[in-house]
Amino acid sequence: MTVKQISVFIENKVGGLATITDVLAKAGVNIRALSIADASDFGILRLIVDDVFAAGNALRENGNIYSITDVLAVAGDDTPGSIAKIVNVLAKEGIGLDYGYAFFAKKENLAYMIIRVEEMDKAVKVLNENNIHIADEEEINGI
Repeated sequence: MTVKQISVFIENKVGGLATITDVLAKAGVNIRALSIADASDFGILRLIVDDVFAAGNALRENGNIYSITDVLAVAGDDTPGSIAKIVNVLAKEGIGLDYGYAFFAKKENLAYMIIRVEEMDKAVKVLNENNIHIADEEEINGI
């Protein structure tokens, strides 16, 4: 039920994101979602892509440092309060988020939230018990 996320360490300079997105484009990798968290000299670019293997190879060949992490892709209707429902269900059970970011899928009229939590199994159980849809890799790649 998890989705693979690539986290790339990226130098905080003009053109840094352009370089990485160009590398992925040349490798034929489609970016589904991204988030950038910056620090003074370096940042972390988090990506959900359609081909993690190809992305990893392209980044490695370009000399980028990256890691692959399991995250949850949680879906809700594209309506006000959808994300609030998801995070409230987790909070009620004492499950904190390490980070999260969202994206919209027009085709399905769903809003997806990518979340990283410490207690992944507990989060999956609680979300399922509350009828909150968790997407898998195939669903995300089909968007």
